[in-house]
Amino acid sequence: MIEADRLRSLPLFNVLPEDDRAAIAEYVDEVDVPAGERLISEGDFAYEFFVVEHGQAEVTVEGERVGDLGPGDFFGEIGLMLTGRRTASVTAVSPMKLVTMFEQNFRKVEQEHPDVARRLRETVKDRFPTRAR
Repeated sequence: MIEADRLRSLPLFNVLPEDDRAAIAEYVDEVDVPAGERLISEGDFAYEFFVVEHGQAEVTVEGERVGDLGPGDFFGEIGLMLTGRRTASVTAVSPMKLVTMFEQNFRKVEQEHPDVARRLRETVKDRFPTRAR
């Protein structure tokens, strides 16, 4: 669990009212990863999603670089919320600090705070409208 105030600096969570951020803070964890660590692998089952607090990562699909991630970006949510499997690989290119929510905690948020889960899903759908059908 991390402090709710830290979530305010992350775009995925700063759209939530303060009470909702406090509720979410109970279900997220902090992860530090070294440069070079593969965070998720394309095709694997999805068990969590991540929000970048500090650091940089590279996104690849079928071995081709398709993007970069930095503070405020999030990844892993498509597999967790939409497809069940990872649609890309993500590798840290610098040391990173990530906020993560595991699937079982996301399911608890869905049950205990359905409005919060709905807002998170809407944010993902707004970002990836063709995948969210």
